Amino acid sequence: MSHSVSYGRDGDVGIVTVNNPPVNALSSHVRQGLTEAFAQAAADDTIATVLICEGRTFIAGADISEFGKPSSGPNFLETLGAIENLPKPVVAAIHGTALGGGLETALCCHYRVAVPSARVGLPEVHLGLLPGAGGTQRLPRLMGAQAALDAITNGTHIGAKAAHAQGVIDELVEEGRLREGAIAFARNIAARGAPLKRVRDLNDKVSGVDPRIFDVARAAARKSKRGFQAPLNCIACVEAACTLPFDEGMKRERELFNELVTGSQSAAQRHIFFAERAAAKVDDMPADVKPLAIRTVGVIGAGTMGGGIAMNFANVGIPVVLLEMEKAALDRGLAVIRGNYERTAKRGGMSIEQVEQRMALITPTLDYAALATVDLVIEAVYENMEVKKTVFTKLDQVAKPDAILASNTSTLDVDEIAAVTKRPHKVIGTHFFSPANVMKLLEIVRGAKTSHETLATTLAVCKAINKIGVVVGVCDGFVGNRMVHRYISQANYMLEEGALPHEVDDPVYELGFAMGPLTMSDLAGLDVGWRIRQGKGLPEKLPPGERYCEIADSLCELGRYGQKTGAGYYRYDAATRERQRDPEIEKLIVEHAKTKGITRRAIAPTEVVERLMYSLINEGAWILEEGIAQRASDIDVIYVYGYGVPSYLGGPMFYADQVGLDKVYARVCEFAKADPASWHPAPLLKKLAESGGKFNA
Repeated sequence: MSHSVSYGRDGDVGIVTVNNPPVNALSSHVRQGLTEAFAQAAADDTIATVLICEGRTFIAGADISEFGKPSSGPNFLETLGAIENLPKPVVAAIHGTALGGGLETALCCHYRVAVPSARVGLPEVHLGLLPGAGGTQRLPRLMGAQAALDAITNGTHIGAKAAHAQGVIDELVEEGRLREGAIAFARNIAARGAPLKRVRDLNDKVSGVDPRIFDVARAAARKSKRGFQAPLNCIACVEAACTLPFDEGMKRERELFNELVTGSQSAAQRHIFFAERAAAKVDDMPADVKPLAIRTVGVIGAGTMGGGIAMNFANVGIPVVLLEMEKAALDRGLAVIRGNYERTAKRGGMSIEQVEQRMALITPTLDYAALATVDLVIEAVYENMEVKKTVFTKLDQVAKPDAILASNTSTLDVDEIAAVTKRPHKVIGTHFFSPANVMKLLEIVRGAKTSHETLATTLAVCKAINKIGVVVGVCDGFVGNRMVHRYISQANYMLEEGALPHEVDDPVYELGFAMGPLTMSDLAGLDVGWRIRQGKGLPEKLPPGERYCEIADSLCELGRYGQKTGAGYYRYDAATRERQRDPEIEKLIVEHAKTKGITRRAIAPTEVVERLMYSLINEGAWILEEGIAQRASDIDVIYVYGYGVPSYLGGPMFYADQVGLDKVYARVCEFAKADPASWHPAPLLKKLAESGGKFNA
């Protein structure tokens, strides 16, 4: 028997125990061990068998690292068959989480007991997959088609109490007494001769279901999960459970699973799953570095970003001192925070008591001295170097010596900011994405003198406030905005050359992006980039040979800052915020090209996609070459969680690998030949293209 599964007895009850830390994943040796253990249970003279797990959880799912590799050990369906076909009762004893293949294993047991804190679910959809071992066929037979449809297509976790009410869990047992409770339950059902409750035999198919629920589910999935294939396949599987006998439904499930597991979307989503976990690792971080305890936080600026940042800490119970220079601005910021919380409460996301608890954690102040005792200060003021230097000079004077000083800058030089302090080792960049209380991404900008302790502490804080942190180096725009500068520049160049705004935005929206570059610019506010360009003295101080498009500047000069003013590249409906084409701006674009002597031409959607995507990819290659990002997958995480790239594309660098770097490089060279002022092929891209390599090897 494998080292991760053991078989023993408690009197007349057999005990199969899984011990595969940290989450008892169904690795090949676990499947082998389960097969052998249940063969032994079948031959033993026990009256029942309990399946239980060591550690902090029941089987939490498949071993995802084995996906795409040659299979070894027994087939999972064969393992489940050995459990389901045992001629004596099998009881699954669940604590922690029974997810994916773990729940499918439990569903093949004849009964399930759980502690009240346990959770179950089939979250495969988040990896671009569906439950491929009977989950879509068995779960509807227990909880009904509609509930199963919701659970499987959304990948939600279900608490043990709810699962008990829905018939998935047979009995709840006392916390801390799972083993004893499961054994007692097994003895009881064996003593009274209860039938073996094989889920597959409960119904030939799930009956009494209104078939219209599947059309409704498909329409909802196409809207809320636009472009994702897995939710649609999940719906088709649950529909099969209602229209086909069990064995035929299983066959249909396997067909639809194989379609996904061999497809590009699941490969991309699995890539992001592992990339997100890799991003938290810093290559040169010594193993013995311990993060500091962060018990209180200061936030400077109560505007959109500062208020959102403060909410992140209040949400997890960390007290915040919120500093503003003027009482009106402070009051306005607090009102916005309260409004955000109250809207959440109206939607049922929290109670009124919780609103008050979180507001009570935020202490407003107009005095820098109030920051004297906090452990971490995050500056979220206007994106101007002189302003930020002034703030950090004051902070260095009032903050306690071991406090970390962080800047929520999106483009500025963190080393230059750190240089005005006597503690550059305590200075770090924390680039939150707007809205800061919603967006998951946090770019953690490591300065030249940032200490390992400061970096480790910031990573720990990031995890504590439920953000996905990616460590990046110092350069103009860091990773995300440096790349997006090239992306938006190409969008504007195509306006000059012949495209209209919707002809630039629509092709990447169809590719799967949340929105196109010009719509994104309107949403972010065109005035933000305009002020940054003015601060750099552009276009007058443009580096020799660089290309510049003045269209965005012209819009700002007209007071068109985007959605917040109702007009930017598009006009926006005041009630719905829906974008509308604007003949005035389309005329401005055509006149602009004429003034610059540019002969406009039709630009095909394929060229639009290539120029936008390849501008990201080429700049990403430069960033990797310079060591600004540790790994290509970090860039992918930044773009999936910060810039609306769908996870089923895997991020720009993974997308490039799928296209083929030889093809990407050849096209970049063509663009560079036509427009050498804005295209500079990256040496790393050339090297990998010529060697047949990949960014994510």
